[in-house]
Amino acid sequence: MTWEYGLIGLVVGIIIGAVVMRFGNKKLREQRSLQYELEKSKAELSDYREELTNHFARSAELLDNMARDYRQLYQHMAKGSSDLLPNLPGEKNPFAYQLTEAEADNDQAPVQIPRDYSEGASGLLRAGERPASK
Repeated sequence: MTWEYGLIGLVVGIIIGAVVMRFGNKKLREQRSLQYELEKSKAELSDYREELTNHFARSAELLDNMARDYRQLYQHMAKGSSDLLPNLPGEKNPFAYQLTEAEADNDQAPVQIPRDYSEGASGLLRAGERPASK
């Protein structure tokens, strides 16, 4: 009978020890807290990435709409200038260049890059009249 009491006491002691270790261990509580914070941070990061992706998708859509509207406005102005000012020389008409359908579809607008040089020769290398020397 004594060995039965001893065995029962041992089992109860192991159970009580396991419960105390489970709920009383400070490091285990800290680990659970850190695990919860990690999962929360991962969820927030995932939400942020999704929000960022949606933001850039919307921005790209708005830029595409803006480019399409700009092309339509330019074509409208070019058609209006050629209809309303038919005798205006091409170099004086700011809308003389009209976008073709292929350019409008491919987003290939005319680009005029400013030059950093003059049209003809100038200075000492200019052919023609020479300045009078003193």
